[in-house]
Amino acid sequence: MFDSLLNHASNGIVPTSLVAKLAFLLVMTQLTILSVTLYLHRSQSHRSVDFHPALAHAFRFWCWLTTAMVTREWVAIHRKHHAHCETERDPHSPQIFGIGKLIGSGTELYMAARADSDLLTRFGRGTPDDWIERHLYTPHCNWGPTVLAVLEIALFGVGGMAIWAVQMMWIPFWGAGVVNGIGHWWGYRNFETADRSTNLCPFAIWIGGEELHNNHHAFPSSAKFSVRRFEFDLGWLVIQWLEKLKLARVKRVCGAVNTRSNHRLLGDLQPPRAFLTERVRVMTGFFRDVMLPALRDESRRNLDDAPPLRLRRALANGGRWLDEDERARLNAWIATRPCLHTLCRFRAQLSLLMERCDVDAAARGLSQWVRAAMESDIDSLRTFAASLAGDTFSEPEAPDAESIIPARRSAGV
Repeated sequence: MFDSLLNHASNGIVPTSLVAKLAFLLVMTQLTILSVTLYLHRSQSHRSVDFHPALAHAFRFWCWLTTAMVTREWVAIHRKHHAHCETERDPHSPQIFGIGKLIGSGTELYMAARADSDLLTRFGRGTPDDWIERHLYTPHCNWGPTVLAVLEIALFGVGGMAIWAVQMMWIPFWGAGVVNGIGHWWGYRNFETADRSTNLCPFAIWIGGEELHNNHHAFPSSAKFSVRRFEFDLGWLVIQWLEKLKLARVKRVCGAVNTRSNHRLLGDLQPPRAFLTERVRVMTGFFRDVMLPALRDESRRNLDDAPPLRLRRALANGGRWLDEDERARLNAWIATRPCLHTLCRFRAQLSLLMERCDVDAAARGLSQWVRAAMESDIDSLRTFAASLAGDTFSEPEAPDAESIIPARRSAGV
């Protein structure tokens, strides 16, 4: 009898090989990642895709079972992150808390954000509020992982506890640590957003497309995160399959963003939400088509006295994330180069215009900016200004491969 109990505790009621246990773990973690990225992130937080009610509830149940995360709280925290990105009010910015804090204690930041009494009222609207949410998923959110632990220990014995432990660490590490932390600290950028978001790599199937974080911050309401040919978004692939099965309905998708072709901007700025999209497109185009060529020319002419590459890269956002000493050094270098000094001045003016909430005032300011740029003696600036007032309009597209600039903590980009 004792031997039987000991054998059950060791192997569970379903004795399996190590390979089978690892396969089970992989399936479970992928289902959790997909539930988070498809349901909590793309559907509930940004309303970019709707799922069949039965499937939506299956996602919600799975999040309760495997993460203990409450839908309304997760959505509110994420929306607050977008609303106050890289500021003191950002719930999880490595620029504020440090990259080590995000990787090692991301769950603590999540718990601290939950304690904000105003959070759910301001950012948690539109999330499920049915009977089961009020009586089970929210007040007893910790029951889910407890039930999961009992089931997996019963199935696999001691090995089930190890499987459960990995599942409990999966979202805190990859979500809070890697995506929220490293995704704002290191990687490559397709778009010049107002924050420090980066793409970690072109594909990472174990986190469901969330690795394309800069693309997401550039177009947060898009159900598709990939924008370049070599980027792969597993979450988007699953959404396409679900759409064919009539289980999903895509509401918004950002296509390719083409900043190279002429596009008419003046006169097309109407809804504020669309204006935010235009800001990403315009500022990305300005850096790639105007600032980057000037930097390359200057580097070829005066390579010996050029500042470190990380400082030159900071011109993508006007040195926004540099400390005082680095910014002073960069400004001193720019001051001796009239062309770059002029371009930095025009970039700063354009950035302020594109961040205005008053769309009409921004459009008037852009008209003046275009006229001033057209009168300059810098060919690339005149060409870019002409494109803003051009007669044709096209969707924005990501930069070419050679223009991607890796963003590191010290680079300020």
